[in-house]
Amino acid sequence: MVHFILLFVAALGASLLALIIPEWKEKSFKLGLIFAGAYLFAITILHILPELFADQQSAYYMGLYILLGFLLQQVLDVMSSGIEHGHIHDHSGHGMGNSVWTLMIGLFLHAFLEGTLLSKQPMLAGHHHGSETLLIGMILHKMPEAFALVAVLMTRMNKPGVLSLLVLFALASPLGMISTDFLFDQQLIGRGTLNILFGLVAGGFLHISTIIFFESSPQHRFNLHKLLIILLASGIAILTEFII
Repeated sequence: MVHFILLFVAALGASLLALIIPEWKEKSFKLGLIFAGAYLFAITILHILPELFADQQSAYYMGLYILLGFLLQQVLDVMSSGIEHGHIHDHSGHGMGNSVWTLMIGLFLHAFLEGTLLSKQPMLAGHHHGSETLLIGMILHKMPEAFALVAVLMTRMNKPGVLSLLVLFALASPLGMISTDFLFDQQLIGRGTLNILFGLVAGGFLHISTIIFFESSPQHRFNLHKLLIILLASGIAILTEFII
């Protein structure tokens, strides 16, 4: 329940902040996005992948699930126009990426799937890490995602409509978490299905974080601020995973 509340409050709080104070600085947004992307990448490498490949029963096909998750996130990106990794576009035109409902479906599916990682069921029977690292990573990921979502929705809808969709967005990950718990408790899904879901999410995280890295340096120029932020985020991920 604590994770449910924290995820919901983080997503909705960041959304409302962006709605109330729309004059946020783009440079600060990009730096925050890079930090979130670096932390997300680090916890995927340090936390999620080792746990998934440690399961002897699913390890053989785990690379396939991760690859499918990477490709699935590409499809969801087309639907959401890349809001997951901070894309802010003028969505006043027509087409798949510019439909509010298509955008929200893609974003909801992404957030719902990532919420499965915070299920009370451990990723593996021998799981020895806590879920705090994942929770921090998801909260950091939600904040720039929420800012980007508000920026897009405000070009298409009035504030009451935006608020209703923000609540839906904030509920997506918590619903993914409790739905996974319910289905597992009722024995409607088993350990193998959970590992497939986790592999798909891991692939999605790799897609989002690497896209953030690539797009933050489109001319491939050295950027000291970016490097320092990546090192800081990676260092914090290491501390939370192995020391704290």
